Amino acid sequence: MNDTATAHAGAPAKRLDVIIVGAGFGGMYAVYKFREMGLAIQGFEAGGDVGGVWYWNRYPGARVDLPSIDYSFGFSREIEQEWTWKEQFAAQPELLEYINFVADRLDLRKHIQFNTRVTRAVWDERRQLWQVTTDHGDVFEAPYCIMSTGPLSLPRDPDIAGLSRFKGELLRAAKWPHHPVAFAGKRVGIIGTGSTGIQIIQEIGPQCGELFVFQRTPSFTMPMRNQTLGADYVSEVKRNYAGIREAALNSAVGGVRPQSTRGFFTVTPSQRQELLEASWQQGGLAMLGTFADLLTNAEANEHVAEFVRGKIDEIVTDPAVAEALKPRGYPIFARRPCLDTSYYETYNLPNVHLKNCLTDKIVEITEKGVRLESGEVELDMLILATGYDGLTGALMAFDVIGRDGLSINQLWKAGARSYLGLMIAGFPNLFMTTGPTGPAALANIIRISEHDVDWIAEAMRHMERNHLATMEPTAEAEERWMALVATLAQRTLVSQAKTWYVGANVAGKAQGLTLFTGGFQKYREYCRAATEGNYRDFTFAPAEALATA
Repeated sequence: MNDTATAHAGAPAKRLDVIIVGAGFGGMYAVYKFREMGLAIQGFEAGGDVGGVWYWNRYPGARVDLPSIDYSFGFSREIEQEWTWKEQFAAQPELLEYINFVADRLDLRKHIQFNTRVTRAVWDERRQLWQVTTDHGDVFEAPYCIMSTGPLSLPRDPDIAGLSRFKGELLRAAKWPHHPVAFAGKRVGIIGTGSTGIQIIQEIGPQCGELFVFQRTPSFTMPMRNQTLGADYVSEVKRNYAGIREAALNSAVGGVRPQSTRGFFTVTPSQRQELLEASWQQGGLAMLGTFADLLTNAEANEHVAEFVRGKIDEIVTDPAVAEALKPRGYPIFARRPCLDTSYYETYNLPNVHLKNCLTDKIVEITEKGVRLESGEVELDMLILATGYDGLTGALMAFDVIGRDGLSINQLWKAGARSYLGLMIAGFPNLFMTTGPTGPAALANIIRISEHDVDWIAEAMRHMERNHLATMEPTAEAEERWMALVATLAQRTLVSQAKTWYVGANVAGKAQGLTLFTGGFQKYREYCRAATEGNYRDFTFAPAEALATA
């Protein structure tokens, strides 16, 4: 590698202390944290502004499925007091308003280059720094590179023939247009019935001329029971934020959702029914926390699944449609649990039609619509709510090359590998937030992001105090961590569903659950042990090595 890199116009590469890729929650906090440490920083974001997934996901009905007071930054007491949430589960416009408020309040945007994709990141072993190239051709260099690309940031289209032939309006939920979209009088089709599809269907069903839902795998969904937050409650929350955050940090999910230590079969059948009914009426993810063993005891899990299937029968008036909407063949909560306001009720509308693509498969997309085995459904608009190349997709979408020319694409071809979801052997000074072998999508992503950035900052301070230039985990530590992740994965029912958690939604992707399923609190303990053990699971190079290289 050349000693000095140059940009496309011949200008020298810009030298920094820290490069941050991504401006979602993790990237925003990283920008703030490292700036406050007095480091020269530069962030890059493919979108036009901060917000990550909430910048892109502007589809009808987009809403967070965690309580707003929990799905918010905890590092700033001032922001907690200055910002007031309007709803228990905030909709996308309110979430984006909050994100913009934080960016304005902390003056973060001046450190982030928007509408810019990082196309290549290469470790220069001799100079002990990362060399990062953008899609504008500019080159930046820094000893540290932080990948805050997020677990859900690379959308994917369905593997269906003929998609490019469709002549009507083609919309993608993950890249929804910034202008209003009209549905009135139109024949609209939607492919995908995960959390995003559910939110869209219930929102646009009453607006469309006709809505055709092309469902392959039905999802379990429970009532959200959203509420407007009253002034007295908001005041209580603000007085007690410190305790709320502490409870979240010490929970398995990184949040304040109630969790029980009660085993399903420790109470009588009638008591179980009462508890399940109470959680259904309470709404949100209360049901998941009603019993402690729903993701480890298959028999208990099936009892709860059958309870929810019974609710579908109660709500949907057409027995055939109700039966088609009932998820079977995988454990409840093994796929991402969904929350709704009127999803099942939407199928009672005369203009909403469920197409069961398990029994009547999609053959192709045509110029006019979707061709099923039973015939063609003509459409004016087709919406794709088909999810993401989750967990690893964003980092494998560009070249990240570590020591000896090894790329993450090569390393992760058989599945994600890292230590603590934070660092990768052979990639010095490359850090990840919400990395794919940490708890990532199984806990509150903001709590994880804050934790990860704080851990990285402390690692940098350790290096500075000890005059160290590079840091990376040992191959042995990484192997032990991956063995632990695999062992824990075998104990949970999460691994038994074909989801993006295990890579099943992307053709040719390595299959397997590489998420840490031991809970956020236990994850924090492992990370803390790595620090308090004087970083014995890491190797370092002294800063003096630069002078003699």
